[in-house]
Amino acid sequence: MSNLFNLPFAFTINPQTLKNLLQHRKNIQPNSSDDKWSEKAIKGLIKRLIRTSMIDDLQAALDTQNSQTRCVTIPRDAQKKLVEPNPSQTVRKAFNDVTPIVAFCRIWRWPDLNTHLELRPTDTCVYAFQHEKDQICVNPYHSERVIAPFIPPVYVPVSDRAVFDSTTSERMQIQPDSTVPMDFAISPADQQRTAVNSPASVQDNYEAMTPTQASMNQQQVAITNFNGVQTAPIAYAETPFWCSILYYELNQRVGEIFHASLNSLVIDGFCDPNASDRFCLGSLSNVNRTTESEACRRMIGNGVRLYYIGGEVFAECLSDTPIFVQSPSCNQSFQWHPATVCKIPPRCNLKIFSNTEFAQTLSETIQYGYEAVYNLTRICAIRMSFVKGWGEEYRRRTIMSTPCWVEIHLNGPMQWLDNVLQQLPAPGSMSSK
Repeated sequence: MSNLFNLPFAFTINPQTLKNLLQHRKNIQPNSSDDKWSEKAIKGLIKRLIRTSMIDDLQAALDTQNSQTRCVTIPRDAQKKLVEPNPSQTVRKAFNDVTPIVAFCRIWRWPDLNTHLELRPTDTCVYAFQHEKDQICVNPYHSERVIAPFIPPVYVPVSDRAVFDSTTSERMQIQPDSTVPMDFAISPADQQRTAVNSPASVQDNYEAMTPTQASMNQQQVAITNFNGVQTAPIAYAETPFWCSILYYELNQRVGEIFHASLNSLVIDGFCDPNASDRFCLGSLSNVNRTTESEACRRMIGNGVRLYYIGGEVFAECLSDTPIFVQSPSCNQSFQWHPATVCKIPPRCNLKIFSNTEFAQTLSETIQYGYEAVYNLTRICAIRMSFVKGWGEEYRRRTIMSTPCWVEIHLNGPMQWLDNVLQQLPAPGSMSSK
């Protein structure tokens, strides 16, 4: 293992200074691996501060817990040598984020912090990680852990049926129609996009929210008079499994559905059949497997990491080869063609879904009736291929021509659609002739 502190000393460490900083750590057991890891990280930080006076600034921030304190900075080019992964089992391997601000926010504020996607800089921070300056601020009180936004209910015109009670009724979830192709003709310019917001040059990641349960209580549905039309509010509610993942080889589904309950999971090419935070494709057998699929599976490696953070879904490529994503929600957000396929290179990430944006789309669509709302089920399904892409710029025009791919169904938005559809008048009857 490489030495954490192989840079030249900026200045020696005062034992009393170190003791003062150590006493502010959160939930640290003496002589534990967390204890040793955090002490080593703090020593490394002291050695790399831009000025010795910043030790006093850091101490003031920790004592007062105030964001109106000064920036405490290190050189940007020193960040990769400052902190190594925490060997403790309390930090899951799925969240192996050793960005300095993440490490010191874990040490001094939020021990359960998972990733830089959960942090947003305060307005007072001049040297925030996202600002791309030569220095990076590691003052833990210059970051906020953003709470998931409140998602207001949508108001649905009341049909002749009884008003639906979303707090007590159980219902069958609708599933997106996988036979409906997302791949229709578009121009080469629109078809291929590349994700560029890697953790090293993050742009939109500060918008990510912290993983929390919905702060709102489920509302009892009541009839409301809105512009002369009787409506009922249908609220969003989280589900026990935030997504379900189906694995395909060409046009054949392989294995059982993987149901994700953790906020982070990895889809990889390895073979653990029992991991709750990993969907291991290597353990799935297929008697009809082609040579091309077999070769592709060997190249998946570490695969892709999916984060569900505060109602937003991120995909991060962990593999040495790119992944290809078709997310109607993402395409709508960037005003791309709905069938656009986005290429995510290794060590880059992309936001591929937002509950807040979906809520706005649903609210705007209800006025157009049952069929328009039902078509939103396609937004709730995200398709992703490994190693091989598809689309206008590839010889494979549809995802069903790719050797290995998955379809991710987002259960919370899907359940919300189901609740809304049960309130809307069904379309007219169709002749059986």
